[in-house]
Amino acid sequence: MINKMLIEGEWTDAADGATWTVVNPATEQPIADVPFAGAAETTRAIAAAHAALPRWQSLTAYDRGGILRDIADALRARVDELAPIMTAECGKPLGEAAGEWGACADLFDWFAEEGKRAYGRTIPARKAGKRLLVIPQPVGVVATITAWNFPAYLLARKWAGALAAGCTIVGRPSELTPLSAMALVNVMVEAGLPAGVVNLINGEPQIMGETILRDPRVRKLSFTGSQRVGQILMRGAADGIKKLSLELGGSAPVLVFADTDMRWAAQQGVMAKFRNNGQVCISPTRFYVEQPALEEFLDAVKDETEKLVVGDGMLAQVTNGPMVNGAGRDKVEAFVEDALEKRASLVAGGGKPPIESGYFYNPTVLTDVTSDMQIGCDEVFGPVMAVSTFSTIEEALQLANDTPYGLAGYVLTKDLSTATRVYEGLEFGIIGVNDLVPATAEAPFGGVKTSGFGREAGQEGLSEYMDPKFVSIGLDG
Repeated sequence: MINKMLIEGEWTDAADGATWTVVNPATEQPIADVPFAGAAETTRAIAAAHAALPRWQSLTAYDRGGILRDIADALRARVDELAPIMTAECGKPLGEAAGEWGACADLFDWFAEEGKRAYGRTIPARKAGKRLLVIPQPVGVVATITAWNFPAYLLARKWAGALAAGCTIVGRPSELTPLSAMALVNVMVEAGLPAGVVNLINGEPQIMGETILRDPRVRKLSFTGSQRVGQILMRGAADGIKKLSLELGGSAPVLVFADTDMRWAAQQGVMAKFRNNGQVCISPTRFYVEQPALEEFLDAVKDETEKLVVGDGMLAQVTNGPMVNGAGRDKVEAFVEDALEKRASLVAGGGKPPIESGYFYNPTVLTDVTSDMQIGCDEVFGPVMAVSTFSTIEEALQLANDTPYGLAGYVLTKDLSTATRVYEGLEFGIIGVNDLVPATAEAPFGGVKTSGFGREAGQEGLSEYMDPKFVSIGLDG
């Protein structure tokens, strides 16, 4: 793999030779030095994407789809090579890393076909001498800025839809995890992607973001990351009236009703909560259990949590790797300390494991959690499950919706009426009913409220990168 930026089909370093050292969070040791660039390289990448746009959008959806399908096939063929790259830079266990690369392939497969379904429409006219058409056309050059927690999947979810629509791309991954992005681009180039269609840059986030926002050739910016940065980008996009999609995280509630099998609920809850060490934007975090079942649920959750194995994700027996960096672990520690000081109870885990190096934190379960605790209302983004209780559906919905976030919410119940009332009442963009891992290539992903706007994947993930053009034809001229 070539660990460099890609601009106009050429692998390149930063113009001034600057580099960034990528660190393995399990060992705290450096694993690679990559280019760390700035405004000049960003402008070059935008120019390359702009120059490549006419040719790429002139291809048929079938031609573009063929390239996307080749990318999907190449990714699947190289999962064993790609997974260790991801594990080394972000810490997730090899099995999870392999699953992420497979999900990337699914996205390219989906949009290879969905691009063929960018249907326009004919509108019946009021006058006999007119024909009214709506034609979807690509937005143009798209910039993407993505987070570190899914360093390949977040790119694939944006890029596959944009490419299928006929857009060209300038992508900036997180500087914490650029190697997976570079590996993805290596595979895309080898699969036949034309020069300039995707340009990958890596460097100082503020400078690159400001350059993207100022350049009128960039017609849309798609961002996954923190609410704070999303607000900055939204303000910056106003000057150029630039289209935006923002996915800004969440604080996902899970309503567990007493008719649920509590052993199954605990297994599903622990699996989903501690996946990628809780560093998942739709991670179920705030568990509200119907009062009669609370103790049974907690006992089962404790048993399941104590089965987890913390360590270097390269080891086969490990289920939970490290946090991505020290700052992330410090935040988790602060959330847990705040909750315990405010009289939450520790059910399982807590603290750091006895591992000499690495940003590790034990999978932790708290109960007696209240809304005045940080973990009761904010995004912990780490391996902490917060458990409370409720008595009525109305109370459960009030507790679940008492957050500024609105990305994902969940309900576990065997009762269809209860499930319907809850999924209709939850104020979130994604709802899982007896499903705590709902994201999939064929369905829209995105939030409401301060979790952002816009959708990725599904048919909505194609239309996000297209503008409808209305054509009115007079036949009597």
